Amino acid sequence: MLRNQVTLVGRLGSDATITTFENGSMVARFQFAVDNQLKKVESDTRALYRMFAWGNTASFLTNYCKKGNKLAVSGRLVNRTYVDKEGKSQRVTEVEVRQVVKF
Repeated sequence: MLRNQVTLVGRLGSDATITTFENGSMVARFQFAVDNQLKKVESDTRALYRMFAWGNTASFLTNYCKKGNKLAVSGRLVNRTYVDKEGKSQRVTEVEVRQVVKF
């Protein structure tokens, strides 16, 4: 069976910003920083991922997690397209977070 599953351990790259909709649902958006350390290389590189979470997970992230906190997140990859301010179509890959563990 094929599965769209991603698990990352890193640090919150930005405080989560929450958006609440008219129907009461909420979404939190944030960046997540993961170190990509290679063996025997002095310089480390850091990857930033765009992430979002819904409902109680969004509430937890905004209330208990701040920029720099170490987290383990689990979720799925989501591809979406949108039209930017200049009228060009843009494609974005994000992680929809479903579980969070704070260290």
